[in-house]
Amino acid sequence: MTEQCQNLIIGSGVAGKVLAWKIGKAGKTVVIERSMIGGACPNVACLPSKNLIYSAKAASLANPKTGIGVLTGDIRVDMPAVIRRKRQMVENLIKIHLHEFEANHAEIVMGEGHFIEPKTIEVELNSGGTRCIRGERVFLDVGTRAAIPDVLRQAAPMTHVEMLNLERVPEHLVVVGGGYVGLEFAQAMRRFGSRVTIVQHGNQLLPGEDADVSDGLLQLMKDEGIRILLQAEIQGVSGLSGAGVQIQVRAASSELNISASDILVAAGRTPNTDRLHAEKGNVRLDSNGYVQVNEHLQATADNVWAMGECAGSPKFTHVGHDDCLIVLDNLSGGKRTTRDRLIPYCLFTDPEMAHVGLTETQAKANGVAYRLAKMPWARVLRSHTTSATRGFCKALVGEDQRILGFTAFGAEASEMMAAVQIAMLGKLPYTVFQGAILAHPTTAEGLGALFSTI
Repeated sequence: MTEQCQNLIIGSGVAGKVLAWKIGKAGKTVVIERSMIGGACPNVACLPSKNLIYSAKAASLANPKTGIGVLTGDIRVDMPAVIRRKRQMVENLIKIHLHEFEANHAEIVMGEGHFIEPKTIEVELNSGGTRCIRGERVFLDVGTRAAIPDVLRQAAPMTHVEMLNLERVPEHLVVVGGGYVGLEFAQAMRRFGSRVTIVQHGNQLLPGEDADVSDGLLQLMKDEGIRILLQAEIQGVSGLSGAGVQIQVRAASSELNISASDILVAAGRTPNTDRLHAEKGNVRLDSNGYVQVNEHLQATADNVWAMGECAGSPKFTHVGHDDCLIVLDNLSGGKRTTRDRLIPYCLFTDPEMAHVGLTETQAKANGVAYRLAKMPWARVLRSHTTSATRGFCKALVGEDQRILGFTAFGAEASEMMAAVQIAMLGKLPYTVFQGAILAHPTTAEGLGALFSTI
């Protein structure tokens, strides 16, 4: 028997859940969730990883050799306690989510859903049995998962999901990938006491960023005692992650054999559309498995939308939230699109890296004229109070005096970046920071000094 609803949402990630909370009271709304209420962000991604990173920072601050003088003697990391703190946060967040679903009359159905015909989903319930649900409108928010290279599969490596539940400190952790996930976990586990090696396919960390950003992060990782292998390819592996592995690596022109206890794979994402049977719903996927959408996030089937990472949107929670707002606007007759969005992003190493707008690399490649404001982080006076003077910040200013892009690599960089982003959204000239009275000593105060360098 096929049940009927007005709104059928597949996935309770940020886009799916916010959409359900906004439209749940206006018509019968059903949300199908395979495993994690609220999606990856509050369960196994953004928030739990930052929780873990904060514990690692605490260990670093208390370290008598590298810390700030609050402890002498040996320190001990209680990894089960670190994970308990993270789990408590997740449990509290799930309670908040369940309350919101109930308060907004959105039903949660726990199970795996797939199309059996247009706008009709069969759900294999986690509790057993099936339900068949048809929606007048269908919204896809099924997300992505960590991609595991074939060469590593037999070693059963960890992804960020298993890493966030690990109640021990790996003796020697090999991190495959030098992007956001890899760098954040590499530094955190090193601070907990692991030996760490990063194996990066490309010739720099954080591919796509300016060379000075990549070089700064490379030096940071080295200073923390992390081994970095660039232009490296894994040729083979034996053993099992967690029990001991031997990894054969070709780095530049040399062959290496690395003995390690654990492997963490952080080498990209793949969309969770492979079990969706999208073709039965007349929903087209591209060659990489992402749902094909237009600039309004409409799929190829009538009254079907896709949001977040499964639609090929940039892989950030805040972008998924904006995708939801675009769909909501269009449902009410608006015309918001995904074009020309000003998308910020942050790397939550210690110190952070934050960016919004054009990079220098992009500006040069596209022939965009700019003036550069740049200064060392030590000129942010706040950094001296926290003994965190490493890094720099820089901004690109166009011929019309508006800010084209901003990058900061320094403590609390994400908070400074937000102030610049607001100025960019408001199309303000960079000179607004030169004349502003900014509170002392704050990180944002450094913006006055930065834009005075032009």
